[in-house]
Amino acid sequence: MEFREYGDGLMTKFVFVTGGVSSSLGKGLTASSLGRLLKSRGLKVTMCKLDPYLNVDPGTMNPGEHGEVYVTDDGGETDLDLGHYERFIDESLSKMSNTTTGSVYSNVIAKERRGDYLGKTVQVIPHITDEIKERIRRLGTLGADVVIVEIGGTVGDIEIVPFIESIRQYRRDAGRDNVCYVHLTLVPYLAPSGEQKTKPTQHSVTELRSRGIQPDIIVTRSDQPISDALKRKISLLCDVPLSAVISAVDAPSIYDIPITLHHEGLDTMVCNTLGIDLEQYPIDLSTWQEVVRRVHSTNRTLRIGVIGKYVSMPDAYLSVAESIRHAGFAVGATTKIEWLEAERVPTEIDVDRIRQLDGIVIPGGFGERGVEGMISAVRMAREFDVPILGICLGMQVMVVEFARHVLGLSDAHSTEISATTSEPVIALMAEQMDITDMGGTMRLGACPAMLEEGSRVAEMYGTSVVSERHRHRYEFNSRYRQRFEETGMRCSGTSPDGRLVEFVEIASHSFFVGTQAHPEFKSRPDRPHPLFLGLVQAASARAEGREPHIIDPSSVNASL
Repeated sequence: MEFREYGDGLMTKFVFVTGGVSSSLGKGLTASSLGRLLKSRGLKVTMCKLDPYLNVDPGTMNPGEHGEVYVTDDGGETDLDLGHYERFIDESLSKMSNTTTGSVYSNVIAKERRGDYLGKTVQVIPHITDEIKERIRRLGTLGADVVIVEIGGTVGDIEIVPFIESIRQYRRDAGRDNVCYVHLTLVPYLAPSGEQKTKPTQHSVTELRSRGIQPDIIVTRSDQPISDALKRKISLLCDVPLSAVISAVDAPSIYDIPITLHHEGLDTMVCNTLGIDLEQYPIDLSTWQEVVRRVHSTNRTLRIGVIGKYVSMPDAYLSVAESIRHAGFAVGATTKIEWLEAERVPTEIDVDRIRQLDGIVIPGGFGERGVEGMISAVRMAREFDVPILGICLGMQVMVVEFARHVLGLSDAHSTEISATTSEPVIALMAEQMDITDMGGTMRLGACPAMLEEGSRVAEMYGTSVVSERHRHRYEFNSRYRQRFEETGMRCSGTSPDGRLVEFVEIASHSFFVGTQAHPEFKSRPDRPHPLFLGLVQAASARAEGREPHIIDPSSVNASL
């Protein structure tokens, strides 16, 4: 196995983040925060997630159960933790940054069928573990100084055993000084005894050590700081230096976590473990400190409704929620997100409820459920001038609503929902062009778009050419384009060949913008996405009873 040297001859470094005691402790946020700290030291960082489930990727998984499917520029359908990675380290990752048990076994079986193993008996060790290690190693050849690898699940779960074995072997392969093991555990507070307990941490570390891995650093999750005495106890019983016991207390915002972990010395300990010279790579947290300052310097609250199918599981729209918050930071507002079930519109969520909101987002989704409720919400927002942003399916229901109630096409629909509609204003490209072989119809990953001069979206982006990530099959039916534009809905952005409509807007509305793309995947806490920024600015104007003013995104980004 080959490993790359960088700059001063130092080998690529690898940090493996595991978790114990309980799921949902925050491994992804801890790994992301560490990535930000190392990047703030001038190191080039990339990240990846090893997930133990048997799906090849999350693309077919129910968002209401698993959370959102995050899409990379190269069209990878990945775990939502990659969204945290990209937002914190501000680097575009690829499909290589998400590996599942399903994809590993699928590849190994394909190799066996081709005869690549020359008739050998294919086993978990070495074939599965070698496949996992090779995927990690490939990330280390892409120019990063440090590769941070998060292992999904909890130590002790049977399904993550091959991943644990792989990273155990990795220190031998890459060299002891090139690998750091970080283990995240829970230190619960027991109210009856009035004490924080370290026993779960001890048992979790014992389980990890039984698999051959001695953690270099232990990060303890708790709802209040752990005492020095508890740190000493964990240090003694888990055989790590006292300085390697890091307290990660519940933070008021996820964007506080990097600062908290830096003050606890996490990045210092990682650098020391990996032999990275702290004097050669001093930290500069000024940019991130400005983000945190903005998070805590809001002077008003805006109510933004998210009307979707999966609102009972907010992680299904995690990137949408973070994008709304990023835009709020930029305008000095706390954005209170109100999750509204599309199926409850308009019976339980009526026009009075919609008019109480300062702005609305209708996010993406697949399937029939809740679509009529979304259409009703769009009509209320359009007729009562409530700022609204439609994303993917959200744009499509905007088009359907406009066709029904402005163009008078009462049967207008998407062929995804109604295959027999007489007015297919949303349809597959193959259907629009009378092609019988629909083939692979999913558009995935980054696609360019041309914005019309003078349009609202061009003004918000500050450019005429943009690239956004996509994940959909159905498109605006271009056969209807002229009728829409003659009646007030402008197709303000298209694919470079002009065949696909990427953006729609109504100029006479305070903010009525739809995009076929998923802009939420490109928003950053220190660089809010122009579309969300425009929506939140219009919502702010509505709340204050004044005319909306479009912020130049470049001026906001420069100030951050």
